[in-house]
Amino acid sequence: MSPTALQDETARVLQRLIAFNTVNPPGNERACLEWLELYLSEAGFDCELLGAEPERQNLIARLRGTGTGPTLGLLSHVDTVLATPEDWQRDPWSGEIDEDGFLWGRGAIDMKSQTAAEVVAAVSLAREGWRPDGELLVLVVADEEVGGRLGAMWLCENHPEKVRCDYLLNEGGGGVVPYAGRRLYGVCCAEKGTFRFSVTTHGQAGHASLPRMGDNALLKLAPLVSAFASRTPDYDVPPEAAAFLAALGEEPEDPRGAIERIAQVDRRLAVLLEPMLGVTFAPTQIHASDKINVIPARAELRVDCRVPPGLGKEDAIRRVEEVLGAEGYELSFIEEVVGNRSPAESPLMDAIREWTGEHEPGAEVVPTMLPAFTDSRTFRDAFPECVAYGFFPQSHMTLFDTAPLVHGRDERIAVRDLGVATDCYRHLARRLLGG
Repeated sequence: MSPTALQDETARVLQRLIAFNTVNPPGNERACLEWLELYLSEAGFDCELLGAEPERQNLIARLRGTGTGPTLGLLSHVDTVLATPEDWQRDPWSGEIDEDGFLWGRGAIDMKSQTAAEVVAAVSLAREGWRPDGELLVLVVADEEVGGRLGAMWLCENHPEKVRCDYLLNEGGGGVVPYAGRRLYGVCCAEKGTFRFSVTTHGQAGHASLPRMGDNALLKLAPLVSAFASRTPDYDVPPEAAAFLAALGEEPEDPRGAIERIAQVDRRLAVLLEPMLGVTFAPTQIHASDKINVIPARAELRVDCRVPPGLGKEDAIRRVEEVLGAEGYELSFIEEVVGNRSPAESPLMDAIREWTGEHEPGAEVVPTMLPAFTDSRTFRDAFPECVAYGFFPQSHMTLFDTAPLVHGRDERIAVRDLGVATDCYRHLARRLLGG
């Protein structure tokens, strides 16, 4: 197929996927996945739907080869976050393409676009008669937006033999970053861990009409909230972030100075880059008295804490105490998940560099780390030998264009970037699996 025909087919597939309302909860991904199952099976893939609940299925599509080469997995999810139509300029489930060549809809970036590009790349290769020296595995899962319990986690726990792969491509990277006349494509090699916690203060209840008769726990909590706003912990720079700083010409040993200098060139990049450099705290919920006329004896603040891969609870505590001190509150962890990584050098990274050099001579490929997490974390935990990267290349919309649209209103993608990504996945499959 010509590049134009591939781009057009990817756009049509994405439009069809967006038309399925798969907002999670409740998800209801089955109908969407049944459509993909038919599309892939007609091209020669062996397909099956597996899931813990009838309407929350996951699609496994396999193109077998005759050799003994590796297995490349193309992973994506089709559940989305909520969209409120009255807040949008266009219907979130229309898949409409506007006069400027942007395709609109919930999931246009996160991440039905990558589903469409991966699937069309795989189907187009199969239609041409290409067969891998190994296996090409297309995995389209449910439930990622609320943690993946019914999706990637369920598959890896219940059917590991069906989803095991040597290389995995997923979301989390690929948006081009323009910086000081350069263009950098980030490959997400690592993801932060999640160590959410609560900070609780205690006092004595009393009638609110007599403020000094009680001991107001909320007033004790207030300085701690302010501390999160005014103080930042020192950095724990992971190797992926260090490599990104070095690629920008900065010294990884001076992360604070690096962020200040980067902000002078482009503040948007500094805002996106700083969370990669260490532990972050985002206070998001607070609760005290249940009644307005009762002085609270207990006040609780909940904090979303993200920790660089490989670091754990003790590292989080150390940084909390750096900001709050060690006394005057009770600290309890709500969630403890250690982040993980894949090696930044691999045959998959070599293939990405090769494609980038052919697609856009002069552009650079750099490893990055995602401040959040994706289903890649689940695959790395289940299959330590698997090299899992986030890479969905986009050339015409930059990372600064797309980042505000993820989970936001008016989500849309440049149709030309659908062609870019489809071409990339075809190249990577051929490069890693032969043919």
